[in-house]
Amino acid sequence: LGLSGPPGAGKSTFIECFGKMLTERKHKVSVLAVDPSSSTSGGSLLGDKTRMTELSRDMNAYIRPSPTSGTLGGVTRTTNEAILLCEGGGYDVVLVETVGVGQSEFAVADMVDMFILLLPPAGGDELQGIKRGIIEMADLVAINKADGDLVVAARRIQAEYISAMKLLRKRSKVWRPKV
Repeated sequence: LGLSGPPGAGKSTFIECFGKMLTERKHKVSVLAVDPSSSTSGGSLLGDKTRMTELSRDMNAYIRPSPTSGTLGGVTRTTNEAILLCEGGGYDVVLVETVGVGQSEFAVADMVDMFILLLPPAGGDELQGIKRGIIEMADLVAINKADGDLVVAARRIQAEYISAMKLLRKRSKVWRPKV
């Protein structure tokens, strides 16, 4: 599964909760987290693993943060090979968390069985911010952080995306993207 979305959408938190649910159901889960690299120093924080403290202690989970090292598209130059290695190593679920992305960083969509776009419910004009590109590639759009005071905003954004996705060309004859 590829997971993408803008910074602050809750990708790491979602992955930790989802990953724990999967390991409790006896799955072996691998998380390939991609962090942006500095264009100045070339360094990367690789901080996603620190946001997945519970999952990182789980013996049925493996988390590998990697820097983009200048690669565009939201992934690294070797993400596809890393997916294959994880599958070969016995991990039956591989989650790829891309860098916080915008409209054109969706290279992971061609590497995974399902591409999930996570969106926050109250981040401004989402339809303008994401536009085509990444939304056309999504198999599933999940409005995250949709609780408490954000329930109304989440329902509004959900309705906007359901409407917008009806206008997009279908990628598959058998699957209709869900919001």
